Amino acid sequence: MTRHDHRTAGTTSPDLVVVGAGIVGAACAYHATRAGLSVTVIDRGPIAGGTTGAGEGNILVSDKELGPELDLALLSNQQWRALADLPLDGTTFGRAVELETKGGLVVATGQAPLDAMQRLAGKQQALGVETLAVPASDLREHEPHLADDLAGGYLYPQDMQVQPMLAAAHLLRLARQRGATVLPHQPVTGYLRDGDRVVGVRTPHGDISSGAVLNAAGTWAGELAALADVRVPVAPRRGFILVTEPLPPIIRHKVYLADYVADVASDSAALQTSTVVEGTRAGTVLVGASRERVGFDRTFSLPALRALARGAVRLFPRLAEVSAIRAYRGFRPYCPDHLPVIGPDPRAPGLLHACGHEGAGIGLSMGTGRLVAQVLAGDQPDLDLHPFRPDRFTEAPA
Repeated sequence: MTRHDHRTAGTTSPDLVVVGAGIVGAACAYHATRAGLSVTVIDRGPIAGGTTGAGEGNILVSDKELGPELDLALLSNQQWRALADLPLDGTTFGRAVELETKGGLVVATGQAPLDAMQRLAGKQQALGVETLAVPASDLREHEPHLADDLAGGYLYPQDMQVQPMLAAAHLLRLARQRGATVLPHQPVTGYLRDGDRVVGVRTPHGDISSGAVLNAAGTWAGELAALADVRVPVAPRRGFILVTEPLPPIIRHKVYLADYVADVASDSAALQTSTVVEGTRAGTVLVGASRERVGFDRTFSLPALRALARGAVRLFPRLAEVSAIRAYRGFRPYCPDHLPVIGPDPRAPGLLHACGHEGAGIGLSMGTGRLVAQVLAGDQPDLDLHPFRPDRFTEAPA
């Protein structure tokens, strides 16, 4: 788009309205303002009040199979690292958002999953992913409290962790420093149209005209797309996380079982759990991850929580003596082909999407924001957007 080409004398309409103040919307707003665009961010609730506020903060390359998502993960990883040292109020962005370059350790309980990890790691290495094979005898050098009967694993130094709510808030703060406006508690009720073109949004508080609208509404992105009469099949996928009492630092990396990769890629609607354990700067230990498609049912599931606890103790027997002080749940924006939806929608000119990242939205957000900003500024995107195109889904059978 040509910057400011939609403006008329006396108006202050932004170049872009971003719908969604979670981590993906915040990253898109940050990159768009860096590209010189004027931006207004709106959300139906508070900043980071949806999936972002219920996430672990994963920034992973280790769990990505070869393909467009791994390409996006590597781009995003670079963007997170580039932002880490940005000065921010006497500290750095990285410190402010608790960005930890701790690395990930993927472990296997038997030879078959270890062989599968070896094959995946070899393919990932060819694309720039850093991996290090860790034999069973060396696992405790990396994680002293691990169970002693594991078959081995792989270390991924590029994996990181961030506090996602802080990250979203500070990205929006940086965007505001470049002139962006952030308006929480403003649900979108419809779109402004000029013929077929989307030229703004309607809210209960008034209309906002703009040069373009970005759908970054997370689990509600499908409903937001439907308001423009286009289909983007994003659905909620519920997950739980257990939180332990604060502990001395006993877990150095993000540690997870090899079956986590397969569970992420699964299409099953039934409950699945795969063990992911990591410490936080506050001393608590986060234990995930569960997945099930039950709509927006917020009921706590004791079977899911028990499975998470068993898995954590299986990896770290010492946790059997530790109390879980709380649990929380959220909804990942699930897409049937497990790829996010990124870019302009040819069915509704003026509407773009940045949604459907499922559980990888924190990690993929910075790369997504860069790609969206490049499209809006008329620049060549760093990645081919064809695999992420919004109109790639066939209509659901009647």
